[in-house]
Amino acid sequence: MADDTAPDAPAGKRAALVFNPVKVDGPTLCALVERHSAEAGWEPPLLLATSVEDPGQSTTRDALAEGVSAVLVAGGDGTVRAVSEAVRGSGVPLSIVPSGTGNLLARNLLLPLDSQNAMVAAAFDGETVDVDICVATLRRQDGHTEEHAFVVMAGMGLDAAMIANTRPELKKSVGWVAYVDGAARSLVSAEPFRVVYEIARGGGEEPPTLTSTRLHSARVQSILFANCGELPGRISLIPDASIVDGDLDVALIQPTGPLGWLGVWRKVWWDNSVLRRTRAGRAVLERRGRDTSVRYLRGAAAEAATPIAQPVELDGDEFGEATRVSCRVEKGNLKVAVPKGHRISAM
Repeated sequence: MADDTAPDAPAGKRAALVFNPVKVDGPTLCALVERHSAEAGWEPPLLLATSVEDPGQSTTRDALAEGVSAVLVAGGDGTVRAVSEAVRGSGVPLSIVPSGTGNLLARNLLLPLDSQNAMVAAAFDGETVDVDICVATLRRQDGHTEEHAFVVMAGMGLDAAMIANTRPELKKSVGWVAYVDGAARSLVSAEPFRVVYEIARGGGEEPPTLTSTRLHSARVQSILFANCGELPGRISLIPDASIVDGDLDVALIQPTGPLGWLGVWRKVWWDNSVLRRTRAGRAVLERRGRDTSVRYLRGAAAEAATPIAQPVELDGDEFGEATRVSCRVEKGNLKVAVPKGHRISAM
């Protein structure tokens, strides 16, 4: 007797939206994703809100376990970092819907910041690019270690203290400008600290190894580990950082003397963000003497250690204090959805 039971039809595609309900208009965004999903012939999407207990990692991993074909994230930079950490290496494209305070990853990818519709559409009918993602291992004062991914920048020292001192209510009302207040509050008690660091070179098939055979020492206010370097307001904190080069850019912030912070500000704002954007400006920089207020280094991995625990931040979120930070790049290990024809570099 013939078997009349037909094989199950292959399941259709399904997207997951992970959103921070504090940062976005949840009902409106959910309706937008549902509409695009229906128009694309996909199954109804998973609509997942983050929480204080789960900023996005567990929720995203659960969605991936259900076999979603795309993940959309909407929230602040911390939400984007958390979801990227879960998506990394999965091969599932991530669509970054503009929202929140900084939109730092979206800015560095030159994505449209004024159109949620464009980035929702990209999840269903866009293109994908493979970009770098970084992993930081933090060693606490008691020897405990933990690992976290970041997509833009990690920092140890004053930059992390600045974030810790930024008032949440001010950040909510004026956005990223609130960090200026945090910086002013941090500078009052800021003290430079001694850091021992090493930069590992890349270029081989194996992951870079930090051997502690080439250690350097510096007295700094901050040490930054960057996957990319553009900030709001067209401020280029680390001008040569690229999110697709497989390199980690390191910046040592080391102002000296009573006018030291003016030198840092000139380097970051005037030199990097104004002069470097024109041929004439670059010629001026070539003729100028060496400025040591900010020192830039590059490698495939880096490690920094200090005898006294310092505050640490990842993509603008506090991560407590650590005595050692080890960072590495995973080249092309994050797949990002972009609108058709979009270029992630201005070059």
